[in-house]
Amino acid sequence: MFSNEDLLGGFAVTIARTLIGTVTGLFFTGLFAYSLAHKDLMYKRVYIALMIFSMYFSGGLIPFFILIKNLGLFNSFWVYIIPNLLSSFNTMIMMSFFRDIPASLEESAKIDGANDLVIFFRIIFPISLPVFATIALFIGVGHWNNWFDAAYYVTDKKLKTVAFMLMELINQANLTAVQAGASTASVERSATYAAQTFTAETIRMSTMVVVTVPIICAYPFLQKYFVKGIMIGSIKG
Repeated sequence: MFSNEDLLGGFAVTIARTLIGTVTGLFFTGLFAYSLAHKDLMYKRVYIALMIFSMYFSGGLIPFFILIKNLGLFNSFWVYIIPNLLSSFNTMIMMSFFRDIPASLEESAKIDGANDLVIFFRIIFPISLPVFATIALFIGVGHWNNWFDAAYYVTDKKLKTVAFMLMELINQANLTAVQAGASTASVERSATYAAQTFTAETIRMSTMVVVTVPIICAYPFLQKYFVKGIMIGSIKG
């Protein structure tokens, strides 16, 4: 696996994508959910209806590809970031958390002259670390493991993610195993095919380790917030 020279570049792209995507995703999702959590927001029901509609229906792969191309995101690093800035599912989790924050906190801050952004970053964010850590883990894992957009919206090898490269490596190993099993003589076929299958299986397991180790290393730092955030979301939901 590590003999592939492009793999290190894929790791760099994936790390940059995960870090930037997680920070920007938290920013947009947090602000959107915080806005929807207020009862006096104008056209609140319209925004929520559009958000829920997008969870169940989409334009399809071809219209989305045309949209990406017309926006100038095709074969660009930002195709990994901009389409994933907002998640309806994550927004609903944050909304359920923000709704139980006492309104007196915001009212007292507004009396002191604080605006909505000051209230969000100085009051709401510090007391909402559990839900932010939970959503950060969701977004980070999604960016780290996503290979679909690298396969369809990026052709430059320098912009390919490690998940896409490892998927290609697994497919090549499986194809080699099948071809070896089909072309070997009947007497030697079983032993050779078993060896090739074992090699493909080894590559598959090695790929799983490479993909999961970074997430496993990050999880202990978020565990206490993650468990608390999941419990709060389940109780409030």
